[in-house]
Amino acid sequence: MVKEQIVTPWKVSCDEETGVDYDKIINKFGCTPIDTELINQIESVSQMEAHSLIKRKLVFAHRDLDKVISQKFYLYTGRGPSSESMHLGHAIPFVFTKYLQDAFNVPLVIQMTDDEKFLFTNKSFNDIRNFTLQNIKDILAFGLQEKTFIFSNFEYSHKFEEKTLKISKLINLHEAEKVFGFSSSSNIGQISFPPKQIAPCFPSSFPFLKNYKYCLIPAAIDQDPYFRLARDKAPLLGENKPATIYSKFMPSLKGIGKKMSASDPFSSIYLTDSAEDIKMKITRHAFSGGKQTLAEHRELGGNTSTDISYIYLSYIMQDDNALMKIKNSYESGEMLTSEIKNICIKEVQEFVLDYQIKRKEVDDEKVERYMSEREF
Repeated sequence: MVKEQIVTPWKVSCDEETGVDYDKIINKFGCTPIDTELINQIESVSQMEAHSLIKRKLVFAHRDLDKVISQKFYLYTGRGPSSESMHLGHAIPFVFTKYLQDAFNVPLVIQMTDDEKFLFTNKSFNDIRNFTLQNIKDILAFGLQEKTFIFSNFEYSHKFEEKTLKISKLINLHEAEKVFGFSSSSNIGQISFPPKQIAPCFPSSFPFLKNYKYCLIPAAIDQDPYFRLARDKAPLLGENKPATIYSKFMPSLKGIGKKMSASDPFSSIYLTDSAEDIKMKITRHAFSGGKQTLAEHRELGGNTSTDISYIYLSYIMQDDNALMKIKNSYESGEMLTSEIKNICIKEVQEFVLDYQIKRKEVDDEKVERYMSEREF
């Protein structure tokens, strides 16, 4: 029996064999696929080659991206601090956000939704505070420009309370239930949270963004309900509609239909993992698209659409030609599962080691600087 696909900010479930159907999401949410014409526009405006995540359709959909990239805009993204260490799936959106900031030379605002994690999980207030500090350091290790402002909702969101209240007044309970799936069992804090994530979509929430009129939000596709609502309410607030650019989910080591989980350390590659940890996890736990026997694999080849090692390579390997060669070799049966896993191990180890070196350089002074309000 095919499992019903559910994609919300708090739950993603799909058929474990086929994974998430992104065409269905585009049709349901009403997003626009990123096409060749838009990629050419991105390259023309930025004077840079489009990121490999765009060209490989791992960043795949948008709303009004074509309208804002020629305007004066800022970036807005976020992170829900739910664990002490981020994993590879958390890293990729910030790698992409850094590309956008560098390509268009724009300010960036990052919201740490520590309040959301307190309201939607059983984690303690103090644990979430600690996760927030560690994750801020994790994020700054990606090399974001100085014109980046990162803030904790616990500490800062009162400063845009006026905007939050104006948004709240425009959303009735029925609409919130319909958009976010709230029910009679939802606590009232959960119901009151969405306007806080919507508020930073509008430059008037931040005094240092007074010269900017447009916002572009890079996010995973499960966050779209927030920003659909933001776009609906923007005219009533006298604001421009925020634009969005959406990425696919990086799947669990255990298969394309499964999510990385903090409760299962073997479902994810953590940014704190050692080279030995990475080798063990990929060798033992990365789902293979190879065939059952050597003879069958040589004859029929592997399936790159379900092979986790190949999928991870498509996220982090920069060389398009090398990736295509791996794809062709594996699908033809020339390359074996053990060989593609070894390539994946090497690439992931290099990515994580490079990241860990940069993470050690992030100190409290840098955190304080990036969390301070300043003119951009």
